[in-house]
Amino acid sequence: MTARTRTPNTALAGLFAETGWTNGQFVRAIHRAGIEVGVAADYDESAVPHWMTGTMPRKAARPLILEALSRRLARPVTAFEAGFSRSPDLSSEPADTVAGLIDLGSADMDPSRRAVLGVGLFSAALAIPGWPDVLDRFERLRSDPHTRIGMAEVNAVISMTEHISDLDDQFGGRMARPLAAAFLVNTIAPYVKADAPDDVRKAMLSAASDHLYLTGYMAMDERADGLAQRYYTKALELAGAAGDHLTYCTTLRGMSVQAVDLGHGQVSVRLADAASAASPQAGPRMVAFLTGQQAHAAAQTGHRSGALLKMKEAETAMEKAESRAKAFGSYDPSSLNYHIGQVRYELGDVKGSIESLELADRLREPVYRRTRVRYNAILAERKLQVGRLEEACVGWHRVLDDYPHVQSGRCDDRVRAMLSAIRPHQKNAHARELYERARPMIKVPAT
Repeated sequence: MTARTRTPNTALAGLFAETGWTNGQFVRAIHRAGIEVGVAADYDESAVPHWMTGTMPRKAARPLILEALSRRLARPVTAFEAGFSRSPDLSSEPADTVAGLIDLGSADMDPSRRAVLGVGLFSAALAIPGWPDVLDRFERLRSDPHTRIGMAEVNAVISMTEHISDLDDQFGGRMARPLAAAFLVNTIAPYVKADAPDDVRKAMLSAASDHLYLTGYMAMDERADGLAQRYYTKALELAGAAGDHLTYCTTLRGMSVQAVDLGHGQVSVRLADAASAASPQAGPRMVAFLTGQQAHAAAQTGHRSGALLKMKEAETAMEKAESRAKAFGSYDPSSLNYHIGQVRYELGDVKGSIESLELADRLREPVYRRTRVRYNAILAERKLQVGRLEEACVGWHRVLDDYPHVQSGRCDDRVRAMLSAIRPHQKNAHARELYERARPMIKVPAT
């Protein structure tokens, strides 16, 4: 009986050669991608030559391999291109816009499918539709002549999105996102398809885009990062169809925030710069909003001069903005000082970062409970880093005061990080008291 011969995977071998990696670097990149989504990828270096000679990686590992390659090569790598599929996957071709909204929202509404949706990897090589690419989509959107809407329906969507945003600020994305998904499917999708005068249709598309951006932000807050990218991409498409520069730029900036939170500095810079470049004659508060994020992203990549320049631009713009009328909930001095703190930290000034985060906390509106939990946890971590253990414990107790009221994956991450950080210090009475208080409050990640 002859042994079955394998066909060498020359496609994968070519991609691997293009990366310039060693076998060890390749499997470590795959492992890092797996950690992000809780998928074990416990390969060693010996697996790589087996793949090149035709052994097919496990099904669960293939998306991790594709993402690792995509990140390294800074472009999307498909299963077909890597030799994992015999034919191209055409399912990612643009589909009917409304059908896409319904499919995305319906899956997110279903508790049995939400966990599966959340496993999607953050794609560092995601293709971002540019403003010229999405600007003409309005002409391609079909309308349903049997249903007609007016500005009353547009205003209802805007009001509902604002209400859900308030819930998100207070209670976190896990609490509010199912409501947002249901509203998307049952109300927004039919309205987007409805017949209306051009100005009303564009206003509805703009309102829908803003709702998608918010829903994506809540998915990111729950650490469903691949899903968040899908919502964000839909938001970009509808913003372009509406001719809505503001939501388009805001969404790109949100994607940059997501990338910097995950440590993808170069991706964050690219997105933050794209948001700034696409902004339409932005007023000073919008300039501060965009350049503050550019500064944080640049600092994470080690670009000191660029980060400091952008931070100065943000501070100057904020001074101009504060001399004018202020809209509640907009980018404010608290947010600016958070960015200053992040820039200082990324550039190695931990003590300066602590000062900025303390000022941000004093300036923050009390309604932003989730933000308070996350940022005060970060502040406490940095105080511990410079040896101020008891001050850190006081800050973490404040975090725990708010934490039971917040349903947020990012807040869960910070509290778990606190437990790990404080565990070695239990000989100290303050640390031991904090540890015993926090341990029963830990929320187990959904599976």
